[in-house]
Amino acid sequence: MISLRKAEDRGHADHGWLRSWHSFSFADYHDPAQMAWGPLRVINEDIVAPASGFGMHGHRDMEIVTYLLSGPLQHKDNMGNGSVFRAPEVQRMSAGKGVMHSEFNASPDEPVHLLQIWIEPDVRGITPEYEQKTFPDSAKRDRWCVIASPDGRDGSLTIHQDALLLATKVGAGGTATHALSAARRAYLHVVSGAVTLNGVALAGGDAAKIDAEGTLTITAASDAEMLLFDLP
Repeated sequence: MISLRKAEDRGHADHGWLRSWHSFSFADYHDPAQMAWGPLRVINEDIVAPASGFGMHGHRDMEIVTYLLSGPLQHKDNMGNGSVFRAPEVQRMSAGKGVMHSEFNASPDEPVHLLQIWIEPDVRGITPEYEQKTFPDSAKRDRWCVIASPDGRDGSLTIHQDALLLATKVGAGGTATHALSAARRAYLHVVSGAVTLNGVALAGGDAAKIDAEGTLTITAASDAEMLLFDLP
């Protein structure tokens, strides 16, 4: 079963310095039908204005992955981490028993475009953790690259949940496949481009909740970038 989530149906907030599109209920956007998909709780597409950002604030018991698309992001936290990073670097923070952090656009004239992803952990109250790794386009080109996993496989970020986050960039006419076991579900988020998933058409910003589909066959109608979540 494939349930299509169109980009224009997402929640939207425009704060001037921040434009954000919410795939799931978040902040002032609430839709009882869009609370989560398994442990996947948040996918926010954010565009942050130059020299603006999120001041110091707290999280707990959440796996937070920041997938940068463009622009420089400055991270600081109370664990002592601080850096400016750009795509194709990806950041993972396990909030655990509590962490404070800030995220700012480090450019005076360039917007930052990112996906902020929250995954509910399978363990609570742990000591907070931080990782930042580079996943070059060459590792994603016409194949799935493991961005996050429970065991850090293939050099991926390590999250505290039995979930996989995969990314790929496929050229027009190319195909990506993924075998989904009967006991699991998936979520496909199209970052850019146009694709068909088992015959269902999706464009940039669109997503699909997937259950009981077996093999997923994704064909690109144009150059496309996608994130795939394999979830319990």
